[in-house]
Amino acid sequence: MIRNAIGSLLGLIGAAAALWSPFRAWYDDRHGRDFRLTDLFSGSGIDTTATSGLLSSILLAFLLAALITLAAVVLRSRTLMALAGVVVIGVTVLWMVRQGQAVGSLSVGGDGTGLGVGVANAFGGGALLILAAAVMRGRGRRTTRTPAPYEPLDLPPVTPTSPAWPPVPPHDGRP
Repeated sequence: MIRNAIGSLLGLIGAAAALWSPFRAWYDDRHGRDFRLTDLFSGSGIDTTATSGLLSSILLAFLLAALITLAAVVLRSRTLMALAGVVVIGVTVLWMVRQGQAVGSLSVGGDGTGLGVGVANAFGGGALLILAAAVMRGRGRRTTRTPAPYEPLDLPPVTPTSPAWPPVPPHDGRP
């Protein structure tokens, strides 16, 4: 039970970090909400100058992962928790690949150029979700107990000559 509680808490923190990441800088001070989700799967790659609506951005994938996380917490499902982590890390890695193709290379810079804090939040959130799946115990398996078949005891029969004979009279409570 404690493992499920700790895993659920880690999962919720990871989902919150993933949901927060599109509102942070991802690349060259450009927020993650500015990148369209469909650009990750198009043949033309990421448009580095276009902006996106909030629910058509990368936030949509992370919102889906957060909903999967909530379902995993309610159902105590390790599989769903791991799936949410794979979605977050998968979208982030796919974005990095497509961004690298669009710009030519990826860099990390301390002056606001290159990869930003949003990418780190997304990776950290995805890692926490996978860690939560590893920590959780999951649901216990229900087992049905079948009663043992009735087996008569092998006791010797009571006869008038046995030591249990005569039966003891009931006690009426007087000394």
